[in-house]
Amino acid sequence: VPSREQLQEGKFDRFIPNRAAMDFDYAHLALMEEREEEEEVSSSRKAYRKQLAETMGLNRTRILAFTNNHLLLLLFTISISISMSLLDAFLSVPRELWMLLALWMTSISTANVLAVALANSVCLWDASTGSVTTLVTYGEDQGPVTSLNWAHDGINLGVGLNNGQVHIWDCVTKTLLRTLQGFHHTRVGSLAWNTHILTTGGMDGRIFNNDVRFMSYPVSTYKGHTQEVCGLKWSASGQQLASGGNDRLVHIWDRSTSTQWLHRLRGHTSAVKALAWCPFQSDLLASGGGAEDRKIKFWNTRTGACLNSLDTASQVSSLLWSNNQRELLCSHGSQLTLWKYPSMVKMAELSGHTSRVLSMTQSPDGCTVVSAAGDENLCFWNVFGLPHTTAKKTVPKAAHEPFSHVARIR
Repeated sequence: VPSREQLQEGKFDRFIPNRAAMDFDYAHLALMEEREEEEEVSSSRKAYRKQLAETMGLNRTRILAFTNNHLLLLLFTISISISMSLLDAFLSVPRELWMLLALWMTSISTANVLAVALANSVCLWDASTGSVTTLVTYGEDQGPVTSLNWAHDGINLGVGLNNGQVHIWDCVTKTLLRTLQGFHHTRVGSLAWNTHILTTGGMDGRIFNNDVRFMSYPVSTYKGHTQEVCGLKWSASGQQLASGGNDRLVHIWDRSTSTQWLHRLRGHTSAVKALAWCPFQSDLLASGGGAEDRKIKFWNTRTGACLNSLDTASQVSSLLWSNNQRELLCSHGSQLTLWKYPSMVKMAELSGHTSRVLSMTQSPDGCTVVSAAGDENLCFWNVFGLPHTTAKKTVPKAAHEPFSHVARIR
């Protein structure tokens, strides 16, 4: 052991490391890993741990590491448990895991019920009553939840899982109606409803259309992506489907023609997750690129031409059109930006999150937007103004407006 004088002068045996610089917490973790390996661990759990370790830099082989950063160890020692309270669920998961796995998703039904997917659980919040319930918590052999989307009836909810299964839930009776399995063999990263057709996109690059009225195999299959399908969106008419993938491609599929793509749209230089069909121009599609692209592109889906491209300076995670104005809302980085179309003049910047926004969803009236981010917060924004009504006399003054307690920017 070096003497006090040697320590003060910085002179000591190079084979005896400085105890103040040692990462003893990580050393303890590495020594205890042998006990964990003796236990039975599911294949999905092993893949989850491997991905987390590689991303957070924990796949080290040295026990004595010269670092004082104990945050990485904390990520492994905190247990991820979902309680019956949605607030407790939000607080129990480290924000780094949300940013890493992007399992923080939201979707609002036509009945004003907000569905939130967090790790292995799906929770429901009723905007009219304020009640919170846990719909389901999956085991490690099925979860985590990788996608979710409401059907147009506001009752049925599609839930995509890490094991390739898709579950359809009746959220009124809290019962599982259907399990779609056998066609995706890896995680289902995107879902989109078109009346009775539930479209699923998987890590295998395949897209399946499933008629939920029948107990049968998919009615059609779209093959075009070479990597994971991370974005799906049907047009308002239900005739065209837009798909975005990790292969940086956007495909336009026509439901009435064949399983061959109508257009293959190139131009993004990163994964395409954000897709939005324009409500006032049926052949106009907006798409957003990932971290290496950062652009919003506008496409004419009739000709396949790129009409415009805008650099947002950060990763685009979601896009939403206004139903009342020619405006587009974009979540990129930790903020939301409202753009005027087609001039793309910036109208407002909405700051409230402190880390990257992972998803956005729109209320039934099209006015309120809910955003979810890695900072463990849900933010409600009355960004698109009041809904238009055909006759003011038909709307009682005392009528309850969804999310009326949320401050407006207009």
